[in-house]
Amino acid sequence: LQLQIASSADLVISSATMVSASSIAILLATGASVSAFSFRGGPTRHSTSLSMSAALIVQNKGGGHGELGFQLAKNLSTNSKITSITILQDSACNDSKEPFASYASDIPDVKIVKADLSDESMTAEDVQQLLGQKYDYVWDNASKGAVGAGKAVVDCAKAWDSKLLTYVSSAGIYQPDDVFPMPETTTVKETAGQVLYEKYAIENEVPFVSFRPQYIFGPKSNKWDYIDWYFDRIVRNVPLPIPGDGSQLVSLTNSEDVASLLASVLNDEAAAVEQTFFNCGTNQLETYDEVALLCAEVAGVSEVIIQHYDASLGKAKFPFRLTDFYIAPDTAMAKLGWEGAKHNLKDDLSWYFESYKARGGPEKEIEFTADNEVLVA
Repeated sequence: LQLQIASSADLVISSATMVSASSIAILLATGASVSAFSFRGGPTRHSTSLSMSAALIVQNKGGGHGELGFQLAKNLSTNSKITSITILQDSACNDSKEPFASYASDIPDVKIVKADLSDESMTAEDVQQLLGQKYDYVWDNASKGAVGAGKAVVDCAKAWDSKLLTYVSSAGIYQPDDVFPMPETTTVKETAGQVLYEKYAIENEVPFVSFRPQYIFGPKSNKWDYIDWYFDRIVRNVPLPIPGDGSQLVSLTNSEDVASLLASVLNDEAAAVEQTFFNCGTNQLETYDEVALLCAEVAGVSEVIIQHYDASLGKAKFPFRLTDFYIAPDTAMAKLGWEGAKHNLKDDLSWYFESYKARGGPEKEIEFTADNEVLVA
């Protein structure tokens, strides 16, 4: 039973479960008035600083977004609006690897519930049965479409009358023209699963916000491809084949900054829903060549071999787009009061390079055939 003191003369009660008539009688005997009581569903919400707000994070099994649920849970743990956090974790994750291995030690107060989120037969009723409660705020960092668990999460948010459903989409859905950084109004691929999820949530009139991140890295990541590509070549003193002239800008964002962006919806919920779509990335952009020079500096290499090649030859193994394809968080900064990235790539590369060495990066076997094909053409 949750008691919320609205004033000295008024006692507000809300409960997700049945409360006995004797309990109500005791309250009435004290002279308090029962201004809200919910026998079903609930709890009934009131605009008081003592109200409880439960947060649900739906987390995928890993990959580029694999660390976001962990970092978001850490961020929300310090937010006064949130009083409890649950992670609905895809059971396909590897518990021995990060960030999942750190759940128990780093976010011990977060409830972890596992489920097969790839099951396309999953319904809202299944999710409700797993979780056993309602949630005021939902962040979905797992779904890639409005089917199965994805549809179920939207349906639950609607049934729960959640205050916000925040979705982690992808800037990869954009089909840009020549406007950069790409604004949120950039044409999207209509058949993309993320776009279909966004449409389903909006059509169902859920209070909905969608963030579109790009390239993410972090201390507990389980995908290291982007920056490793540079170190793999620099430590072996082989050329870095970079398409075009290397002046293309890239948004490489620390997962903690992505998490703070996702949590920024709590700064102004009405503004978040009104805008709906937000680009999600650092405000500190680097060129492809600058990333190479920064990596060489932290690796202690005085001369890095950058060789530009004709982008029409293709990507080879290059980790980014051939041409400009970057975003900026201007809208989130203006609408949600996000203060900007706390991390910068130059500083982060110090711990990143130590991680690279610890993961055996300098010793692993690397195949450079694709590199050579574009370099000799």
